Amino acid sequence: MYEIALACARDVDGIAALLQANSADRGGSLTGEFPQDKVARMALNGAPVMVAHRHGRVVGVLFSAHKDAPAPPSVQAMLAAWPGGPDAYVYGPACVADSERGQGVLGQLYAALREHRPGQEAVLFIRRDNAASLRAHERLGMREVAGFVFDDSGYAVLSDRQRETIRNQGA
Repeated sequence: MYEIALACARDVDGIAALLQANSADRGGSLTGEFPQDKVARMALNGAPVMVAHRHGRVVGVLFSAHKDAPAPPSVQAMLAAWPGGPDAYVYGPACVADSERGQGVLGQLYAALREHRPGQEAVLFIRRDNAASLRAHERLGMREVAGFVFDDSGYAVLSDRQRETIRNQGA
């Protein structure tokens, strides 16, 4: 039903439209703004970015980035709260079109990303009032490992590292 692939230049317009439609200023829960040029840099930065297509349209995206790459203040705050292990990467943002939610798109994007980052730890943050995203990521096996406040909002930091490994890292 969905075609999952690495994002490429021809996906940038669709990714930008999807992210902009779900930005906070439009009632969505994504943190940050996503103008076209920023999306192009994020999607084509060399780190794997997975995109879901349905009928030729971008209906989902999952970004990843090297944790040592320049990052916006929200990501810096997350990494200060939980830097993850030496192999960790920044997971997100993740976004699925309203019309496709509950159809397993996020799970397919995450499975594809794991193929490109085998054994590496995903570290992400979700606004605490975004219960749907927190539940969706818990279903993927991610667990809360830390928290932080940014711009007067509370965030949970999640990791897909197994609980035993997290405990050994001092959480």
